[in-house]
Parts: sequence; structure tokens; C-alpha cells
Amino acid sequence: MCTSIAWTNGDFYFGRNLDLETDFGQRVVITPRRHCLNLRREKPMAQHYAMIGMAAVMDGCPLYAEAVNEKGLCIAGLNFPGNAYYPVEEVADKAHIAPFELPWWLLGQCATLQEAKALLEGTQVVGISFGEGVPLSPLHWHIADGQGSLAVECMEDGMHIHENPVGVLTNNPPFDFHLHNLSQYINLTALQPDNRFADEVELRPFGRGMGAIGLPGDASPASRFVRAAFLMLNSECEEEEDASVAHFFHLLDSVAMTKGSVMAPCGEWESTLYSCCVNADEGVYYYKTYGNNQLTAVHLHNANLDGEALVEFPMVMEQHVLHAN
Repeated sequence: MCTSIAWTNGDFYFGRNLDLETDFGQRVVITPRRHCLNLRREKPMAQHYAMIGMAAVMDGCPLYAEAVNEKGLCIAGLNFPGNAYYPVEEVADKAHIAPFELPWWLLGQCATLQEAKALLEGTQVVGISFGEGVPLSPLHWHIADGQGSLAVECMEDGMHIHENPVGVLTNNPPFDFHLHNLSQYINLTALQPDNRFADEVELRPFGRGMGAIGLPGDASPASRFVRAAFLMLNSECEEEEDASVAHFFHLLDSVAMTKGSVMAPCGEWESTLYSCCVNADEGVYYYKTYGNNQLTAVHLHNANLDGEALVEFPMVMEQHVLHAN
């Protein structure tokens, strides 16, 4: 289970919680412009926009969980089991892209969300796994830039490209349910509530925050969607980098998984393995892990973006503490 957020506060910020029961060999990876990305059904991408994100690297290939390119276009894949469907049959006049290739395909050649949408309309995501022992991941995708946000879902009845006015994505059910479900919380407010119970009874709030009574607090995807959307859309923050990044991580913390609260079907505890926030305008990727609350920043534009070799940064997993005395 995961949550992703797209948020503009002066600069454009994009990030997510990656909630899982086990590590997948993840690390921050920069893919420079001349690193050849070999596609299974299409021509190799020998030259493309540079990108940065969290990935597992297998056979020299960066398998991104989320990434942003040098132009500020972002993508995150989130678990969508039971609904994700990738056909095997090819459709004429479409490009055929495996799920693990979609970040390369879009970020490698699109500078804007509108370019990505146009490319998606000519793309079919097909059921090709990376290789033996690497199963197909049932995903849907959050794609965004500073001008807007999309939710992309490949289902049995085809690819659905949803305009995402909220800028949030979680997991099942499909996106149109999440958007409609917000109507159940239309009464929530960050303000002190008025008495609508009855004119005959004099009622007053006895504490702050009572306008949001009913905001769900469980870890289900529907509840995380509502909570993240409410908190983000009611955000107030200075337009300064450190304040914006700190605020973004507070938003992610509000929907993070604490180990011991959700057990996966395999019998292991789920937790938020890492949370990330990228300043997409500046190409700075920040992250923290379940075991280390200190932020680590990796700068896309400090790397040689015209190189050929992947640039990998192992995650800082152990807790870092500033001792004041």
C-alpha cells in the first residue's frame, strides 16, 4: 500500500510513501541522458531526458518505483491488485510498453504532463514481466507536473486516463471511486464548526479541530486518500524550500504505516519503508526511511547528465541523531 502527493507551493513538489513488508533492493538512482534503456517491444532509448528516483537496479536497468525527469515531470507506481490488467495481445498503431518500462517511456521523452497524456493515448501497457522470478507488478500510476496531475489505470476494459484535481493517489479501489467518495466528507472543515445539530439546543465546540470530526484515521487506501487530500488541500506553508520540504513530509507522515498496525497477507508487518519528496523544479530528491528520520538529499543536476552509466546512491538506513550535549 502506498500514498503519493503532488503539491505546488511556489516550486512543485512530488513524493510518496512506499509501504511494503520487505525491502526490494531500493536505492536512489540517476539515469543520465545517454544510458541506453532497452525496451522489450520498442526501439531502444539511446538518448532521453535524465531522471532521478528510487529504484531497484537489475541487469543494469533502473526499475523505478517513482521518478522525476530533468524537465519536472513525475511518475509514481502504486499497488493496484485485482484491478490492474495488462493484455498480452498487441493493438495495431500503438506502442507496446511493459509496466516496468513506463517510467522510462514517459519521463525519457516527455517534458510536460500534456505531452505524457498524448503519448499515453498511443501506448498500450502489455503483460511482460522483467524476467524470470520477477512477477508482474499490478500497478496504477500517478503522473504530474506543476500544471496538473493524472491517474492512469490499465484495467480489463482498457486504459483509463483520469484528470486528478486532488493531486493524491493511493491504492484500490479505482480512482473514480476515490474522487466520488470525497463527497461523503463534504462537511469537513479546518475551521471551528457551527451548530447545525438543532436550533433549540445551544452547542459549542469544546476543543479545536472539531470541524474535522469524521476524518478517517485507518490505514485503508480509501481513508488515506481522504486524509491526505484534506490535509494537503488545506495546507498553509511558507514558500521557502526548507519549510516546504518539512511540510511535505508532515503530509506523508499523516498517512504513514507504523509497523504493527497492518499485517500483509504473507504474515509480515507492513511499514513505510521510505518517504520521499522531490523538488521537481530543482531536481532535488529528499528521502527518509523507517529507521532514519534524518533527511537525505540527492541532487540530479550535480551529476553528469550527459554520461552513460547509472549513478547509484545506497539508502542511509541507520538512525542519525544530533546530540545537543
